[in-house]
Amino acid sequence: MSLRAVYLLRSAAPGARGRAYVGFTLDPERRLRQHNAGRRRGGARRTSGRGPWEMELYVHGFPSDVAALRFEWAWQHPAASRRLLAVSPRRRREQPIAFALRLLPRLLRTPPWSRLPLRLRWLRPPPDPGPGPAPPPHITVEVDPRGLRPRPPRRKATPPAALATPPGDCSLCGLPCEGPDSAPLRCPRPGCPAVTHALCLAPHFLRAEPRELLPLRGACPGCQQDVLWGELIRHSHGYHDDDEEEAGLQDPELGHWTDELLLRWGAGPARGSAPSCTS
Repeated sequence: MSLRAVYLLRSAAPGARGRAYVGFTLDPERRLRQHNAGRRRGGARRTSGRGPWEMELYVHGFPSDVAALRFEWAWQHPAASRRLLAVSPRRRREQPIAFALRLLPRLLRTPPWSRLPLRLRWLRPPPDPGPGPAPPPHITVEVDPRGLRPRPPRRKATPPAALATPPGDCSLCGLPCEGPDSAPLRCPRPGCPAVTHALCLAPHFLRAEPRELLPLRGACPGCQQDVLWGELIRHSHGYHDDDEEEAGLQDPELGHWTDELLLRWGAGPARGSAPSCTS
């Protein structure tokens, strides 16, 4: 499970006229350094010699490289994407950075990405008012005034004491939650003892959306409070802040939470790929 980020750059060069660039990376801070160092140092052809560049934001939380790269491609080529059918082309006097920002909320509201627990991190103050509709409510929007930082050393997340105790029986099916194939999901709300199998909780959350595969949110079977699916997954792996997540998600032994659902319900793609994330 890796930090997969699709990012937006803004040129700070005099006379840049809102020049922008969209790319994909596993390490945003390192990738920005490469862009500003030029093509011979690993930067892209389209950004070489046109900087300095600043990173406006990045979107992360994709279940696979393929899902992130298809999001990147649709953002770069909105006119050619089969997903973005109702987006008007770039206006005559519209700067590239303004057009990219106008596209982003529409991408986040477009399937299949609208079903993923993505996170949008602004590294500069976001425009107010925003350039389009707000992201879906299950997508976490962060404003990080610290900007980009070097990626923390690679390490596994350290689960809290509550996660280190035996999980007990599933709150939905009553069977033991211990097993080599899946980690139990625990409610992140303080004091709630609910623990479930992912394969039990997913259909419980999807009762109002029986045709969907990936849940967005639902009522905890224990405390009955509204819980985001992405929050449950992060909590089950012991990630409670972004620095810990960025370090821990580099562990290749951790799959993605979609893997078990895809295998269980016969979606068929290989481990780590996303269903129907075509552009």
